[in-house]
Amino acid sequence: MPEQLATAAIVIIGNEILSGKVKDENSHYLCRELRDLGVEVRSIVTIPDDTETIGNVVRQASEKYTWVFTSGGIGPTHDDLTVPSIAAGFQTPLVRSEKLAKLISGYYGKEVNEAHLRMAMIPEGSELLFDESKRVSQILFHNILIFPGIPRLLRRRFQTFRERFRSNPIYLHQIFLSCDEGQIAHLLDQTLVTFPELQLGSYPRTKDEEKHEVKLTLESREVAYLQEAANYLLEQIPPQFILRNESPLKTC
Repeated sequence: MPEQLATAAIVIIGNEILSGKVKDENSHYLCRELRDLGVEVRSIVTIPDDTETIGNVVRQASEKYTWVFTSGGIGPTHDDLTVPSIAAGFQTPLVRSEKLAKLISGYYGKEVNEAHLRMAMIPEGSELLFDESKRVSQILFHNILIFPGIPRLLRRRFQTFRERFRSNPIYLHQIFLSCDEGQIAHLLDQTLVTFPELQLGSYPRTKDEEKHEVKLTLESREVAYLQEAANYLLEQIPPQFILRNESPLKTC
């Protein structure tokens, strides 16, 4: 039977996201990157800049998933509440990271002030990940990665430390069909009864230029299990519906 996947939750924090002032790009990016690393994202939630909400949501996610990735709310202004809120949710005090304070002071130079240095306050017991060559730092508290909300900054940090999250690969098999979903829905049901650990997706065509009507995705961590399930499903689908069949590939 396939092994249990490493799992993750993504917590997007910010009133600007919920009000539509800013578009969330980070959850989509993290989903794609984590999938490539063999990590299954099980939850994405967007929450306001509210101390109690942030603390409760992040703590609960931390208890449930392998990794938690937060985005937003770590700057120097009044609405940047993520770090103290997470600390409060775990009933953990904030402490000043002298290493982080030094990095912040070096970045801002003569312009550094107390608001900037507040960003050096982190939950007690946190690990400060640091890449000397790239001069990139990242807070890790328990299994929680506290990322900035600005997409280019989040991506830079994630790429620096991405190998830390790598799990066993997920394999993907794709089948492209000329029929509509209703014509093969019962076959998908039968397949999942026979292969309950299979991750099976059915996606209708979304672009006019696409030649297929439905794309089926079959995923598993075990190649043999995936191939057996794919062969079973292919035997059930009428041959005239099958446009293309792509053998298993690693998604990570």
